[in-house]
Amino acid sequence: MARKPRHYGLDQPLRHPDHRRPVSRRDFIAQGFARGAAVALGPTLFGLFANPRAARAALSPDLQALLGPCGIATLGAGKVPFICFDLAGGANFAGSSVLVGRQGGQQDFLTTAGYSRLGLPGDMTPAVVNPQTQTNTFIDTSLGLNFHTDSAFLRGMMTRITAGTAARINGAVIPARSENDTGNNPHNPMYAIWRAGADGELLTLIGSQSSESGGNSVAPPAMVDVTVRPTKVDRTSDVTGLVDTGKLVGLLDQADAVAVMESIERISHAKLGQVDTKVTADAVIKDLVRCGYVKSASLTDRYGDPSALNPELDTNIKGAGGIFSDAEFAADGEFRKTAAVMKMVVNGYAGAGTITMGGFDYHTGERATGELRDFRAGACMGACLEYAARVNVPLMLYAFSDGSLDSNGTLDNSVDGRGKGVWTGDNQNTACSFFLVFNPAGRPALFTGDGIPAERHQQLGWFRADGSVETTGTPGANNVNLLVEMVALNYMALHGEQGNFTTIFPTHGLGPPSLRDALTAFNPIVNGTI
Repeated sequence: MARKPRHYGLDQPLRHPDHRRPVSRRDFIAQGFARGAAVALGPTLFGLFANPRAARAALSPDLQALLGPCGIATLGAGKVPFICFDLAGGANFAGSSVLVGRQGGQQDFLTTAGYSRLGLPGDMTPAVVNPQTQTNTFIDTSLGLNFHTDSAFLRGMMTRITAGTAARINGAVIPARSENDTGNNPHNPMYAIWRAGADGELLTLIGSQSSESGGNSVAPPAMVDVTVRPTKVDRTSDVTGLVDTGKLVGLLDQADAVAVMESIERISHAKLGQVDTKVTADAVIKDLVRCGYVKSASLTDRYGDPSALNPELDTNIKGAGGIFSDAEFAADGEFRKTAAVMKMVVNGYAGAGTITMGGFDYHTGERATGELRDFRAGACMGACLEYAARVNVPLMLYAFSDGSLDSNGTLDNSVDGRGKGVWTGDNQNTACSFFLVFNPAGRPALFTGDGIPAERHQQLGWFRADGSVETTGTPGANNVNLLVEMVALNYMALHGEQGNFTTIFPTHGLGPPSLRDALTAFNPIVNGTI
C-alpha cells in the first residue's frame, strides 16, 4: 500500500484532494509545483563591491550636477530600502510564530482554545508560566516584536542574524484577513512604496515574478503605474544587459572610458546649443538627448567593470564569513534569489523588491512540512536583515501571504512537527502580516505621538479571544487595499513624512490624523538622506 509521507520535502509539490488541479501560474506556485522564480538563479550583476556605498571615481562635477535633473536616482533616493516576502499559498504567521493578542496588544492573551486554533497546544501557549522559574518561557523579544520562542520563522532568522543586529531590530504585527489560495488579493505594496519616495539607481522596482506586481499577489489596481512596473531578471545575461556599457570599456580602461563619454556629452551639448530643431519642444528634446549621454557616462562610471558586480564575490553574502556558506548558496535557489534581491535593494540600486516563495499551502494533515518551509523563509528574511547590518543601512522588511491556516488541535509529535498542532485547512480568519525594521543607530522606538500605550503600536489591530481576526480593529483588517495603505503609512513614518500621506494618497481610507497615529508603529529612524 502506498503510504503518505510524514512530511513533504522543502521543494516537493503539495497535492490537496480538496483543491482543484493547479491551472494558473499562481496555483502552481502556491502548491509548490513551480518555484517563486529567482531574480537571479546564479551569478548576477548585483554584487556591487564589499562596501557598495564607498565612493567610486565620481563623474566630473558638471555632469554630476545633472544626475538629479535627469531623473537618475542614486543610492535609493535617500529612502529606507524596502523588501517584502510574498509567501504564496496561505502561510500561518499568527500565534505560533508572531504572537497575537486581544485589544491590549500581543501579550493580552487569547484563550487556550484560541491558541489551539493557531497551532499551539495548551502547554505551549504564551500565557503558560514555568513553575520552576516563574517566568514565561514561550515569549521571545530578541527582535523587539514578540515571537513565540519556537517560531520556525524566528528560528530561521536567528541562523543568520547576529546578536548585535538583533538588538537594532523592532517590528509590528497587523491582524488582517485576506482570501485563501489566490493571487487576486491586492497585497503587494510595491507601487505604494514607490509613491512614498522609494527609487533606485538602476531600477525603481524589482520582483521575482514576471507579473504586474513583481510577486504572486497583485497590487491595488488604483496604485499601479505601468511606467515603474517591477523588472524581473532570471538569468545572468538579463542582468548584465541592464548596464551594458558597450565595447568602449575593454578598449580603454574604465577611467579613460568615462572621460571619453564625458567629452562626448560636452561636445554634443555644445553642438545642440547651435541647432534649432524647429519644433515647439526644442528645449525638451535637447534635454532628453543630453540626459541620455549623462546616463551613459554615469553607467560606465559605476558599472564599467562587470567582473566586480557578482554577488558571489561579495564576502558579506557568500563564503566562509558570509551570510550563506558556499554549499548553501550552491544548493538552494531560494538563497540565491534572496541574495540577488537584497543586494540590489539594500544597496539602493532598486527602490524596493518582492521575493516570492511558493509552496506555503501546507495544510497536509501534519505540522512538519510547514515548520521546515517557514524555517527556510525565516532564514531568507534574516539574511536580508543581516546584510543591511553589514552594509550599515536601514531596512524595512514586510511579510504577507494569501490567507492562512488553522488547526483542529491534533498534534504532530515528530521531530520536525515539534509537538505542535497539525495544519488541517485554509482559514482566512486567522491571518496576519508583519514587518521588521532594522536601524543601524539602534532599535526603532515605538510611536509616542499619541496617548495610546506603546504595546498597542506593536500590534496594529487585534485578534478575538477565539483566535480569529477582529475585522473592525483597523481599516485594513478586512480590506487588503487598506492594509497596503497601512504599510505605506508606516514606511513614510520611518522618515517622519506621515504628514504628507493625504497628499500622496488623496483617496486613502485610513481616516483622520488621530486614527492614522494609532496605525503607526514607530518614531522616525531617518531624517533626510541616508
